[in-house]
Amino acid sequence: MVAQPEVDAPMRLASAFVIVALVLLSGGIVLGAPGVATAHPTPAATGSLVGNITGPTVLGYNTNKYYTINGTGGPAYAANGTLIGNVTYFASVTGENLTGVSVTPSESAITNVSGHPTLLAVGNIAEVLTILVEVSSTYQAENDSINLTYVVSVVQPYTLSVTLVSNSASTIIGFPLTVALDGTPVGTIHVPSLTAGETYPATFSYATLGLGAGTHTFTVSLVNEHGLVTFKGGATSFSASFYIPGPPPDYTLWYVAGAVAFFGAIFIFVTRVAARRRNPARK
Repeated sequence: MVAQPEVDAPMRLASAFVIVALVLLSGGIVLGAPGVATAHPTPAATGSLVGNITGPTVLGYNTNKYYTINGTGGPAYAANGTLIGNVTYFASVTGENLTGVSVTPSESAITNVSGHPTLLAVGNIAEVLTILVEVSSTYQAENDSINLTYVVSVVQPYTLSVTLVSNSASTIIGFPLTVALDGTPVGTIHVPSLTAGETYPATFSYATLGLGAGTHTFTVSLVNEHGLVTFKGGATSFSASFYIPGPPPDYTLWYVAGAVAFFGAIFIFVTRVAARRRNPARK
């Protein structure tokens, strides 16, 4: 019987590693093979998170208007501009009196670069409101957020009221009625469909932070309705004027001038009396 040469320990260890490697390869258990979880790198963000709020800055009493809240960039956007995560906003309103004031919806996702509309409703108190918005951009474990503010003034509006009369024997479809202030268009009255002979009261409110002193005139025209619709009384145009007084006169300068003249006269009088006492007339 021939003795077999003994294999030393390092060679046995190397053989074991070779066998394990062959088994892994034959079974498809290799790093990156199907069925094995691998780390996916996070796409580079398209840039810093930015956002804004757009909408009217002045509202009349008891009105509501839509505002657009927007946010793009941050971790939720890949370098090629693709939305891969979530962009959300949380909105609230601050002011001295929040009776009748609300913003709806107060939170939502922003799914495109056009932003998301939210409705701001106000009450009948003149005040300054501030819309507060937090916009967040998230993807996996990454998160970024910014804070936005938007100031809205609530004022008592100027109101125009007109009465429209349908002179048609059939229904007239709805139409817009342009309102001008001092010759410049400032808004539109949306008139609904009118049935034959129907009378429709229309109201237009104009909110502004102020108009100059003097006379101002609202005008509306129904010329394009070809007589099918007129104002009450049969006219095809209507105007209404109102007057804004100027500030009261400032009499401060006259008060100061009068005071200077008065004290000047007193000074002259006292000086002359003192001079006479120092130099009495000789007998």
